[in-house]
Amino acid sequence: MKKLLGLIMITLIAFFVIGCSSDEVSKGKEDGKNPSNKESLTTMKVGYMPNYASLNTVVAGMRIGSFEDEGIEVELVEFADGPTIIAALESGSIDIGYIGPGAHVLPIQGKAEIFAFSQLGNADEVIGNVEKGVSSIKDLKGKTIAVATGTSSETILDLTLAEVGLTKDDVKLMNMDASAIVTAMISGSVDAVATWSPNTNAIKNEMGDKVVMLSNNARYAEQFPSIASWVITPGYADKNGVPLESFTRGLMKAMDYRVDHLEEVAEWVAEEIAVDPASVVEQTGDGEWITSEELIKRINDGTLEAYYKKQQENFIEAGRLTDADMRPVKEYVLFENMQNAAK
Repeated sequence: MKKLLGLIMITLIAFFVIGCSSDEVSKGKEDGKNPSNKESLTTMKVGYMPNYASLNTVVAGMRIGSFEDEGIEVELVEFADGPTIIAALESGSIDIGYIGPGAHVLPIQGKAEIFAFSQLGNADEVIGNVEKGVSSIKDLKGKTIAVATGTSSETILDLTLAEVGLTKDDVKLMNMDASAIVTAMISGSVDAVATWSPNTNAIKNEMGDKVVMLSNNARYAEQFPSIASWVITPGYADKNGVPLESFTRGLMKAMDYRVDHLEEVAEWVAEEIAVDPASVVEQTGDGEWITSEELIKRINDGTLEAYYKKQQENFIEAGRLTDADMRPVKEYVLFENMQNAAK
């Protein structure tokens, strides 16, 4: 009799456990937040550049599961620069992309929309080859300078030349892609370069005291806020509002994690792009890394809108935009998406 009662109790306990497990699985599916069920996730192709500034939040979000918690699966696609990423958005080969300061000309012109702020950067530098006679900004006159046009580095170069009364007409510009710039500088093919991290670190590590940093984003922070952002094609948010907000929420959770784990996230980024972790740790100083709470504060008090407005004014002063291109920031920066994602 005791054995029979024991069997009945075991059967009842097993039934209870199985029933609870089934309820939990069902609830997870109803919530749409079941990380183990890949088929239920919405895949979003994300364009990035292979550096810490571009990848830190998205890789952190992938590692801590903040995107999967929101029903999103991220598929990363590498590009060399912001303008190329926006071109890929236009072609439909990616859904979302990261851009540095220089490429913001394109959203202002209506070729993309900004759905999330990333950071104020300090990754761009103008570097001179001392052995080629470039040890100060004034020495750039008449020199050959490599730059990837249309990028944030071109903007820093413009500001650098203007500081000493020079323009691009006073120098010899060579338009190159990011990887070619490093090779050109190290080989001595050019006298100076305007580029960004990790190219800047690679050049300085290889050439040592043969080069000098002439200027960077921090030098012109008040004049030109060096904004990096996350972008989509115009109209994408109207058709994909729910997954876009979900992606943004996952991004914000990753921002908060990153603030206290800069080096850990740098190691994750290094694994993603298959480079030496030390080279990525060097890049953790390339930006101002804020929390989602601070981001919303800057939206609510108008600081973020002021950054983007000042950016427009600087592009006009630099001749990259005309007065006709000037338009309200709220037409292309989706502040409401960020605010909703933070709720």
